[in-house]
Amino acid sequence: MSRQRAQRIGEEIKKEVSEIIRLELKDPALEKMTSITGADVSRDLSHVKVYVSIFAPNTEQDKVLKVLEKASGFIRSELGKRIRLRHTPEIEFRLDRSMEYGAHIDGVLKRLELSPKEGEAREE
Repeated sequence: MSRQRAQRIGEEIKKEVSEIIRLELKDPALEKMTSITGADVSRDLSHVKVYVSIFAPNTEQDKVLKVLEKASGFIRSELGKRIRLRHTPEIEFRLDRSMEYGAHIDGVLKRLELSPKEGEAREE
């Protein structure tokens, strides 16, 4: 299967999983701000890694991931009804930490801007 087709299917899965979580799952843990940021489909379409960004403290993130893992059978079943594939892929949820990493890098850059440059005297 071409990589382009896998990406297209991944985008469709991303969209549908997001809708299923938003409209079908009624768990209080999912009321936190969550966002499906990506879906990587294996070449044989048997597995998909769904990346989730969760805007909550780390302890809450773990709870949300556990809820999603517990609901993965239901989500997979709903996904099978919504997209046309011979076999619905197994779903693995992964935490997307790219926003946290970006915020960390932004903070580092800001601290570097505030620190005196080499050869410059510090103001006191």
